Amino acid sequence: MTAATAAHGSTAAPGFPGADAVLARATGENFAVTTLLLGRAATRHLTAVYGFARLVDELGDAAEGDRLSHLDRAEHELDLAYTGEPEHPLFRSLAATIRACNLPRGPFLRLIEANRRDQTQTEYATFAELLDYCTLSANPVGELVLHVFGAATPERILLSDSVCTALQVIEHLQDVREDALRGRVYLPAEDRSEAGVTASDLTATVTGDPLRRVIALESERAATLLAAGTALVASLRGRARLAVAGYVGGGRAALEALAAGDYDVLSSTLRASRARRMTRTVQTLVEAAR
Repeated sequence: MTAATAAHGSTAAPGFPGADAVLARATGENFAVTTLLLGRAATRHLTAVYGFARLVDELGDAAEGDRLSHLDRAEHELDLAYTGEPEHPLFRSLAATIRACNLPRGPFLRLIEANRRDQTQTEYATFAELLDYCTLSANPVGELVLHVFGAATPERILLSDSVCTALQVIEHLQDVREDALRGRVYLPAEDRSEAGVTASDLTATVTGDPLRRVIALESERAATLLAAGTALVASLRGRARLAVAGYVGGGRAALEALAAGDYDVLSSTLRASRARRMTRTVQTLVEAAR
C-alpha cells in the first residue's frame, strides 16, 4: 500500500486539475490520424499511456494547490489500475491497457517520480545530471510503447532510452523561456556558465549569442543520442516500426528546425512542420531497411 492509498482510502475520488484538457488532447485529431496507420487497438493503448504521461506532467507543472498531493493521488489511482477499479476515467482506460498489454508498473512510477523531483530540483549542474533526470521523465514512455507492441527486449529498451532522452532534451531546448518562467532551468549550469549565459538571458525577447551556443551544443548532443533510433527502428517490424520511426523522424525534424532558426528559441517558435516530420519519418524507415 502506498502513502497515497493510506491517505485517501479505497474510496477516494481524486480531483485532477487539468484532467479534462488532457483527455481531450489524448483523443484529438492527431490520434484519429494515427488510427489509420497503427490500427484502433494500438492507438487506444498508446492514447492511454500518453494520457497518463500528460496528466502527471500537468499535475507537476501547472496544477493549482498541493502538487505533491495531486501526484500522490495519481499514484493511488495507478495502484487501483493494477489491483482494483480506478475511479477516474483516464485511469480506467489505462487499467484496460495495462491488462491487455501486460504493462509493468515501474515506468509509470518513474514518470510520477520525475514530477515529484520537479517540485524540489529546479536546475541541473551537468549534462550527466540531466540525463539522469531523463531516466525518470522521458525513458519510461518509450519502454511502455515497446511493451504496447509486445516488442520490449533489454536491447531495444536501451536504444529506446537513448531516443527518448534525445527527444526530452530537444523539448527542453524548445521551451527555454516557458521553463524559466516556471522557475526551472534544464540547460546544464556548467554549460551556461562556460558560455556566459545569465538568468535574464533565458527570458529575453531575442536569444543572445551565448545562449545560442548552449542550444547548439545541446542539440548536437541530442543528435548523437537520437542516432540510436535507426538501429531501434531496424530491429522492429510492422506497426511498431512505423510508430517508433515517427518518434525518431519527429526528433530529427525538430533538430533541423532549431538549426534553421539559428537556435533563436526565444523570439521564434522553432517547430518542425508536419510535412517535414513526415519526410524525416520516411527517411528513417528507408535507412532502417538498408
